[in-house]
Amino acid sequence: MTFTDRTCVVTGASRGIGRGIAEELGSQGANVVVNYHYSTDAAEEAAAAVEEAGGDAIAVQADVTDRDDVATMAERTHETFGPVDVLVNNAGITQDTKFESMSRDDWDRVIDVNLSGAFNTTKAFFSDVKSAEDGRLINISSVIGKQGNYGQANYAAAKSGLFGLTRSLALELASHESTANVVAPGYTKTDMIEGVREDIKDRIREGIPLDRFAEIEEIACVVRFLASEDASYVTGEVIDVNGAMDL
Repeated sequence: MTFTDRTCVVTGASRGIGRGIAEELGSQGANVVVNYHYSTDAAEEAAAAVEEAGGDAIAVQADVTDRDDVATMAERTHETFGPVDVLVNNAGITQDTKFESMSRDDWDRVIDVNLSGAFNTTKAFFSDVKSAEDGRLINISSVIGKQGNYGQANYAAAKSGLFGLTRSLALELASHESTANVVAPGYTKTDMIEGVREDIKDRIREGIPLDRFAEIEEIACVVRFLASEDASYVTGEVIDVNGAMDL
């Protein structure tokens, strides 16, 4: 399973799950565009890690909510690597608060990044993915998009919205033999979860039948499979990687 000469864009790839995905694709020989918003140093480190893993990489700054930024990212990607074969929409944020306290800004910001951001980047690279041999669109959602969560109405709505977007695009891409799928992780060992108090982490683990958090690599390898030729007959699916949280 090789990705040599295949170009992959991963949004929100300077750290966490996004960086893990970028490194995993790089380890298969891919050209990887490491997209980031603010963290220039972290993005450059991620790009270097991709190259150490065996791929080629560039770090490209773009706010996925800004269509001009996304257009510039697409232009730079095309100039460096040519058309895109794989787009992984991973960029996301949280702004948690109870719904009765949630401002319209809290709502808009999370929807703009997590859902409209995926629209913007998909719009920019859709013709590439559609025209590619084994084109792949992979959206990173969350178990929260399936279950909901207290204080996360905005995040749950955005992540759930990716299900409908992806399934609709899977139908549009099917006649071109390109695919669209969702990966929906559960709680994963990222900086975000590491910053949570131990007693709260213990309560979260109680709701996970496998009794542990996912490793970033366990998410990344599922993305790698969906991006590969081996997944050519998998499309329109939501792949759960959550330790059986929603069974």
